[in-house]
Amino acid sequence: MSDLEKVFGVHAVEALLRHHPKRVKQLWLAESRNDPRVKTLVELAGQMRIAIGHKDRRELDEWAEGVHQGVVAEVSPSQVWGELMLEELLERHEGVPLLLVLDGVTDPHNLGACLRTADAAGALAVIVPKDKSATLNATVRKVACGAAEVIPLVAVTNLARTLEKLKQRGLWLVGTAGEAEQELYQQDLSGPIVLVMGAEGKGMRRLTRDLCDFLVRLPMAGSVSSLNVSVATGICLFEALRQRKAADGKS
Repeated sequence: MSDLEKVFGVHAVEALLRHHPKRVKQLWLAESRNDPRVKTLVELAGQMRIAIGHKDRRELDEWAEGVHQGVVAEVSPSQVWGELMLEELLERHEGVPLLLVLDGVTDPHNLGACLRTADAAGALAVIVPKDKSATLNATVRKVACGAAEVIPLVAVTNLARTLEKLKQRGLWLVGTAGEAEQELYQQDLSGPIVLVMGAEGKGMRRLTRDLCDFLVRLPMAGSVSSLNVSVATGICLFEALRQRKAADGKS
């Protein structure tokens, strides 16, 4: 079927089999792989009656644009959430929400890394604009190591309008900017927060920046002036997680 997508890599395929098995139509394995990690995939696929095939590793090399680890799954098209689903997600959520916004991150490796970190830090969802943003492709899934199958990726038509709605819901927008006066560690991130990260090199767009309630910067002690967006995102998200755990300990 021409509309099927290819997901490759052990972690990404296992996450699909565990969380969205109905999307998996066929599992392909390299003939040379017969180790415990692959046996787990075979067991999961067998439980869901998913067809399993074998191919020469060179065939898989031609198939998958990346390091496939001898594991490729053919799956139904990716599900990217819309704005209405975001509202429903917030309505159902009982805790203090933490959202991540990526304003124009176009590198699929960065998007995958941010999805992985956002899931690890307990973020509710990752929000991106529909235009000028990386999409949920096989590379993103591979880098995300399964997180792309768990944490919702919400693509919105008008990011500024979405941010306005989030502010109306009582969430505070914290944007990152190298020229901000306040450091990240001085900012209260224990409440309902939307962490806004800018694009690689360019940072946030002006309208996005103007909508932020607070701007923070990461303290830089060395000679470089900035960090890769996925690294900076990880630092910010885990500072939010640290503060939330500290606040829970006091309550």
